[in-house]
Amino acid sequence: MIFPDAMLGMLGGGQLGRMFTLAAHSMGYRVTVLDPDPLSPAGAIADVHLKAAYQDVEALQQLADSCAAVTTEFENVPAESLRWLANHCTVRPGGDAVAVAQDRIREKAFFRAAGLGVAPYAVIESDDDLVHAPKTLFPGILKRARFGYDGKGQARVADVEEARKAFKAMGAESCVLEQRIELQCEISAVVARGADGLGRSFPVAENRHRDGILDVSIVPARVPGDLAKLAEEWALRVAARLEYCGVLAVEFFVTRDGQLLANEMAPRPHNSGHYTIDACATSQFEQQVRTLCGLPLGDTRLLSPVVMVNLLGEAWQHGQPQWERVFLAPEAKLHLYGKHEARAGRKMGHFTMLGAGADAALQKALIARSALYPDWND
Repeated sequence: MIFPDAMLGMLGGGQLGRMFTLAAHSMGYRVTVLDPDPLSPAGAIADVHLKAAYQDVEALQQLADSCAAVTTEFENVPAESLRWLANHCTVRPGGDAVAVAQDRIREKAFFRAAGLGVAPYAVIESDDDLVHAPKTLFPGILKRARFGYDGKGQARVADVEEARKAFKAMGAESCVLEQRIELQCEISAVVARGADGLGRSFPVAENRHRDGILDVSIVPARVPGDLAKLAEEWALRVAARLEYCGVLAVEFFVTRDGQLLANEMAPRPHNSGHYTIDACATSQFEQQVRTLCGLPLGDTRLLSPVVMVNLLGEAWQHGQPQWERVFLAPEAKLHLYGKHEARAGRKMGHFTMLGAGADAALQKALIARSALYPDWND
């Protein structure tokens, strides 16, 4: 086990790295962040901020020499950097596990091999692949295999011709063509798995998106209990088959007829797990510290029903948001990420709303949200 006041390393300096750093500091650890952005949210509060590229060997060497263990806050960090670090210090999760989550083609094949249901899809690596794709996949969604998130690198396509145009617009890079599914809702399971192989799941979240970006998470998810349990079991199965050590999120579709389909995974804490900071016995970020340091996993009990609302740059378009509308609710908790510029679609913070039940918390959260986004219509 690695105990305070050891130095921990973080590849990535965004809001997830910031919240990891806050959790680590509260537990008595120190943190070095490697991120090229001089204004990175995590770098601003870290003990050391290495302002260098993720493949900079000198910076990686400094990280390896000074840190007892290293982790990451986003899946698109070069897997090779993680593998290089693993030859010099403890790295959790490992580069091989992260590499699976970096590529939708590998990810979907992995889900299938693990026995998880997935939406019908085809691998698209050329224009001919689209021409010969099963007609049952239309209407569909064409998704770039790598570097897509928050709805980026995706296009809804009604037929082959639309798909060919979208494929060309994406630079003819490898994609998956996925059948568009009629959904009841989307849910996610955030789990943690320790170096000893033991795993725990946080309560499943029900997620609503807007323009491909998470808008609201409702916990507990308003789905049948056996379905939520299955989502937790599948997420823990994914972690075990990856021989994963760390915090992992798996997103799922719930179809109109109640089937569960795995959509994608994130080898890190997840936006839909931010509710754990205020509503669980252990947050996903404390759990990330625990798995990195080889400590026993923390209690994942839900202490209160809760709703999390993302705060995007649009909330600042008329100046400072009306924070009083959030603070008027004593059950509300505001978290801002210290970003210096508000842009449309940029995650600037979030707030959580506790409640006696999920529906009550949702009603209060949406009232506060409407004041922050006066131009949005639901």
